[in-house]
Amino acid sequence: MKKSKRIDSFFKRKFCDGERDEEIITSTSETISENPRIEENNIRLSKVPRVFEDDFEKCLERDPGKRPQIWQYPPNKLDAIRRAYLKFGPYQINLKEYPLSGNEVHPRRFQYAWFNIFSSWLEYSPSKDAAYCLPCYLFSKRPTGRPGSDVFIGTCFRNWKKVKNGKFCAFLKHIGMDPCSPHNNAMKACLDLLNQDGHIRNTFQVQSSEQILKNRIRLKTSIDTVRWLTLQACAFRGHDETSGSRNQGNFLQLIKLLATYNDEVAKVVLENAPYNSKYTSHQIQKELLHILSSRVRKHICEEIGDSKFCIVVDEARDESKREQMSLVLRFVDKVGLIQERFFFVAHVKDTTALTLKEKVCDILSRHNLDVSNMRGQGYDGASNMRGEWNGLQALFMKDCPYAYYVHCFAHRLQLALVSASREIVPIHKFFEKLTFVVNVVCSSTKRHDELQAAQLEEIAHLLEIDEIVTGKGINQIGTLKRAGDTRWGSHFSSICSLINMYEATCIVLKKITNERASYSTRGDADSAYNYLKAFDFIFILHLMKKIMGITDILCQALQQQSQDIVNAMCLVGTTKYLIQVLREDGWDALFTEVKNFCEKHDIEIPDLNDVHSTTKFGRSRLQQGQVTIEHYFRVEIFFTAIDQQLQELNNRFSEQAIDLLTLSCALTPKDNYKSFNIEKICTLVEKYYPVDFNMQEKINLKFQLQHFLIDARQDLNLKNLSTIQELCSCLIATEKTQNFYLIDRLLRLIMTLPVSTATTERSFSAMKIIKSRLRNKMEDDFLADTMTIYIEREIAASITSESIIDDFKLIKERRALL
Repeated sequence: MKKSKRIDSFFKRKFCDGERDEEIITSTSETISENPRIEENNIRLSKVPRVFEDDFEKCLERDPGKRPQIWQYPPNKLDAIRRAYLKFGPYQINLKEYPLSGNEVHPRRFQYAWFNIFSSWLEYSPSKDAAYCLPCYLFSKRPTGRPGSDVFIGTCFRNWKKVKNGKFCAFLKHIGMDPCSPHNNAMKACLDLLNQDGHIRNTFQVQSSEQILKNRIRLKTSIDTVRWLTLQACAFRGHDETSGSRNQGNFLQLIKLLATYNDEVAKVVLENAPYNSKYTSHQIQKELLHILSSRVRKHICEEIGDSKFCIVVDEARDESKREQMSLVLRFVDKVGLIQERFFFVAHVKDTTALTLKEKVCDILSRHNLDVSNMRGQGYDGASNMRGEWNGLQALFMKDCPYAYYVHCFAHRLQLALVSASREIVPIHKFFEKLTFVVNVVCSSTKRHDELQAAQLEEIAHLLEIDEIVTGKGINQIGTLKRAGDTRWGSHFSSICSLINMYEATCIVLKKITNERASYSTRGDADSAYNYLKAFDFIFILHLMKKIMGITDILCQALQQQSQDIVNAMCLVGTTKYLIQVLREDGWDALFTEVKNFCEKHDIEIPDLNDVHSTTKFGRSRLQQGQVTIEHYFRVEIFFTAIDQQLQELNNRFSEQAIDLLTLSCALTPKDNYKSFNIEKICTLVEKYYPVDFNMQEKINLKFQLQHFLIDARQDLNLKNLSTIQELCSCLIATEKTQNFYLIDRLLRLIMTLPVSTATTERSFSAMKIIKSRLRNKMEDDFLADTMTIYIEREIAASITSESIIDDFKLIKERRALL
């Protein structure tokens, strides 16, 4: 139809990009509604996402079966959208089993091996169980109505029978023998789109190789600046970045500093750079940061490859009171080492299980990670996470029944400590008094300074009488620490800090009592001083130090990234054993230690043979009556506290309740494979990992285990191992995985199971450093990119500037050649 314009069209209001995009979509919808043939083959236009040039990865749909047709997007955004999809590459998801379809007598399914043959264009849609062609999709036009014109584009292909058909293969017929076939033309168009050197603008405006080198030096300077500032968690922008400002912000100031040390850089940056290619704008900074973080995530995905992985998820509020979800991936790398990689942090509108699941699945899908490859889930004990029916772990178990949930061991241990301290009345009162003492002494800066001054005098006196020695890192001046129910190891730290600063604390409390302060302040100080001078307080102080000292070793071990679940269960067993030994043989040593401490600090020691009247302390074994003081401290406090702690550990770390962990312990190589049980290992595979081993492999596994056990007890390299991680690494180092590949696979599955959420907790610590009070308006995507680079700094530092420049060219057309 011939188009015409009236004179008044030149005076109509101009549209901004968003309004123009909406009008194009609206007019396109009206045109389609007039043509029923097009309407049949089309997706609803309301599903077309609003696309912005700086946020393609978040808006574009990766699944070929769900995404809108390319011609439905605004024409002025098409090239940018095509570049984004080409950067993603074909959507080639690896499923354990693709669904069957076709003839009921002889059904067929898609084969993952086809990706290796047609790697440059073939895509698969899990939602439609169909194959698509990425280049043909990107450069397709509206359907003409001719049969077969939109196969592999809009109309899905799923006739798997015609794939393995020799020269009549459907994929080969789609490519075509003619160099000018639609598919080959689309492939050529993709190459032309990515070839910016051949753009018509560059044909008319020829840039010399010297100018291109200058452009690359200028961009490389910005890349190195962005990387350094991110690794140091520094802000990029300044309050005033104009040329007359005395402080233009970290980014520009660092470029100036680099220019002073390098004349080549000074000649091409800032004032000496062309106006249209300075590479210092805020948008360029975000693009470079996003490219670097995308490279880090791509490296993590390549490390995972086709192996199984586990997710570790936790939530926390950031500085701007927005709920952020941290996602960590745990897997076993090629050399047999456990890796826990921080992958993403995303804002969630609420913390319901369904919202968290949708967000996690969206992140995994955008990075070609299949949920069916999950073999573990690690969360804290919140109800939205561990709910048996509607919790996050239950929702994932419906999609992947072999992604077993493991409650964070460190959370379990902390809950056991807190619960044990609250069940016994004297222990509960002790921690209340301890918190009260810390609050009185550290409630003001003046008292804090007095505490440190008293500690300094005490250290100087002890050095004079040679009771302590000098050295680097010892005799540090500290402060009293508070115990928190949610902070791992805080109870033990609080107890140790009071013991180390006991004399200085008493001096400060006596000083507060004698100074001219309010009656309430002096009364609080006098009460706190009396607590510290009571024998029962000192006894419980040292008792809890011994109990929590044993559990603190376990807490620190559980927070290690390389910890496997079998070794963690062994450490729990060792902790229970040590606490039992303390109960049986630790009374005399404990009382001697308490007695020496009381004599040193002039605390009255009661006669243990005197009568102590009590009406049940905690869960007393005695009825109301007369008992000796020794009986009270030994039975009512010492035995009861230890028994309660053992009971809590047994309840929260019961091997009988976790059959998977019990069977997994049969793989332990400790003590020359003493616990290595072939029958239990075969039961473990049959019961918990049936999809990872076919029937023939399950039969072969038993014979492999028999051969391995004989070989391992003779081989010096495999003989003195203690953990399954050492065993897996040794098998790879000695190249015995070729013979015992089934054992290697099983070891990797067990090692993938999570132990604690320590990595997510550390990511939130990094978030507090990055998104501080001065940077509380940071965008979510900018925060995610910054945290990825900051936490996975080893990977970020290994990425070359040349690869970043190559990705930078693909984002959109650049005026300056690179």
